[in-house]
Amino acid sequence: MSVTPSSASKLPASDYVIFGGTGDLSFRKIFPAFFWRYLDGQLTDDFRLFATSRRAFNTRDFAEALRPFCGDAFASGYATEERWQAFLKIIQIVIMDVANGDGVGSLVTQIREKASIDRPTIFYLAIAPSLFGSAVQMLKNAGLVSPQARLVVEKPLGNDSASSRTINEKLAAVFNESQIYRIDHYLGKETVQNLMVLRFANVIFESLWSNQHIDHVQITVAETIGVGKRADYYDRFGATRDMVQNHLLQLVCLVAMEPPTYFAADQVRDEKLRVLRALRPLSLDDLALGQYAGYREELGEASNTETYVAMRLSIDNWRWAGVPFYIRTGKKLQQQASEIIITFKNLAHDIFAKSGGDKLSDYPNRLVIRLQPSEGLRLHMTSKQPGPGGMRLSPSDLNLSFEETFEERLPDAYERLLMDTARGNQTLFMRGDEVMAAWSFIDPILAMSANIAPARYVTGSMGPDDTLLEMDGRQWIDPDQDWR
Repeated sequence: MSVTPSSASKLPASDYVIFGGTGDLSFRKIFPAFFWRYLDGQLTDDFRLFATSRRAFNTRDFAEALRPFCGDAFASGYATEERWQAFLKIIQIVIMDVANGDGVGSLVTQIREKASIDRPTIFYLAIAPSLFGSAVQMLKNAGLVSPQARLVVEKPLGNDSASSRTINEKLAAVFNESQIYRIDHYLGKETVQNLMVLRFANVIFESLWSNQHIDHVQITVAETIGVGKRADYYDRFGATRDMVQNHLLQLVCLVAMEPPTYFAADQVRDEKLRVLRALRPLSLDDLALGQYAGYREELGEASNTETYVAMRLSIDNWRWAGVPFYIRTGKKLQQQASEIIITFKNLAHDIFAKSGGDKLSDYPNRLVIRLQPSEGLRLHMTSKQPGPGGMRLSPSDLNLSFEETFEERLPDAYERLLMDTARGNQTLFMRGDEVMAAWSFIDPILAMSANIAPARYVTGSMGPDDTLLEMDGRQWIDPDQDWR
């Protein structure tokens, strides 16, 4: 894999303020993403980054803390010491307390030094949602909410409909919906965006993308790690809130949505919203919960919080009636992988069935969309085995590995999403009504699962034995480990 400059266009001169700029998310994701974009020439020296911190933090301390998280850029040979020092010059540390507004005057002074009608200011709330209301009110009181201002917020946006509505109302009291960017990093992945291109730019797929030709859909997001230091947080949310309400439902929407009239933010989000509103309410038979052995020991107390959840979803519209969407996610599973698998129906008549060989039904056509790791697409087909001896059928693959095909580094999801916030492109961000529609679907599931003890499963397995697919005569397809 080579690391070469991209052809992406330069961003307009902007001020980007990260509240919680010295926190874990900022060091792990946000600033490394900005560093890669700076190396690619998208950030000019007139692009300013502000990192707010409650505790004293000078530039040297900040650089020492951040550098280990940018190690891959140096290891690739793409980053140099000179470029690193140049990048650090566009970062300014602002000591302030978001909760009470102490220190905001310094931020106001620095932003107004270059303020203009053409210079956007983006405020990224990499802080606890409980502080969102205080943060936006502080910005309003300080006179920083201009027509060109934008707000970026991280999940979780609440833990149910009521709390999510409260948070969104606080944001909406200060910023217009057109100024709010709700990040779901799954939507920034290369393969997720390619899913829309795959469907809407290729007639061979879009013409087959319905209940006439698709048997079922499986979406798996598997993690090998446990809850670790996040145990207290995770126990209040669980897999359903943490993963299904946002990541997995968004993937369902992208697979199932109708073609938008044209590719624009609200057109795409309108179609995703229609999918969420078409989801049939779940019954107990559509749900399986699990908890990995050892979770309670990590937490330090007894708990029924699920670390694994699987669901059978039904979409009540003409395109998808009768096609089950099976989704699952869990921690401490056998492998780290995220895949969407589209299984197509068998042909109505098998002309090879009487030849004594394998049946076509033994090798169904499948489209596998790998989100991570090793992003790419794989089409499972049936072909003839080479050589004499009759018509012997054999499974075969058409493989598109993005890394091997394009022979260049694939940008991290945060890189793409941060650049979109700076450009003012909301296509990959959730709209307020989308968030509420997702919670409206999830709330009854949370109420139903509150009285269910999750099944224990062995660490390193693919979760507890669930019968969601067996009842339908199907089985889970575990992620393919051989993608490189």
